[in-house]
Amino acid sequence: MTGYAVREAKAGSVALSLELKSVNARFLDVAFRLPDTLRAAEMPLREKIAAKIRRGKLECRVTLEEENAAAIAGDLNEAALAALAELERRARAVLPNAAPLSARDALMFPGVLERAPESAAAALLLEAVFSLADTALDELVEVRAREGEKLARDILERAARLKDVVQAVKPLLPQAETEFLEKLRTRLRSAADAGATGENLDEKAEARLLQEVALMAARMDVAEELSRLSAHLEELSRLVASGGQVGKRLDFLLQEFNREANTLASKSALPAITRYALEMKLLIEQMREQTQNLE
Repeated sequence: MTGYAVREAKAGSVALSLELKSVNARFLDVAFRLPDTLRAAEMPLREKIAAKIRRGKLECRVTLEEENAAAIAGDLNEAALAALAELERRARAVLPNAAPLSARDALMFPGVLERAPESAAAALLLEAVFSLADTALDELVEVRAREGEKLARDILERAARLKDVVQAVKPLLPQAETEFLEKLRTRLRSAADAGATGENLDEKAEARLLQEVALMAARMDVAEELSRLSAHLEELSRLVASGGQVGKRLDFLLQEFNREANTLASKSALPAITRYALEMKLLIEQMREQTQNLE
């Protein structure tokens, strides 16, 4: 299911923004866009997402922005800077042609710029990111749940239509049986006529006739497929009404729907039943497309 959520917060002098975007996909596929300073957060974030999201192609993007230049610079250690200047003076006395030390070089020298302990700053940043992820995920789940309700209603509407089609096939079974019996009588009369003219059926021909009769009987009997379709429709309604993460279970159930519809179409003894079987397959495929978007 599709969804979008964004959350913002501050961690010290850093402004944080965490953005989640998801689109439809059959399985969970998560991509991260994180600053290098937050690479350690990728695995915990992946676990948080997997705990609440089961399907969809999801992107997690985190951006950082320093709001206070002084906080970025830290405190200047003037004693260390003076010691560095004295070392440069003594070095230039030996190497007069050496390039002078720039302010940038001096600030990068260890001890000249005093920062807050990196471990503490990193821990504060990670804590803020994880907190943002929790709230953004909650919002994303709510958005996806609202879309899921719409998809569920659409699936139930198609299921109701499918139920009508199943009920429409049942009255056609006596007609299919009548036509089957008429075809059987025709074949038996042909066999009797052959015997009356002295063209007795040999064992091979008789076996072939019995085989065709058995095949026709099997093709005519679609009551079992209709019964299973009715049972599957009841299970589909139960699953949708139960809510929660039912997408994969519905996907499997609709495979069974499709199997029964295919069998019904192959065994159809009437053009009308064939048309209904094709309509069933269309409705089932539409439900499968929607189900693949459900959580």
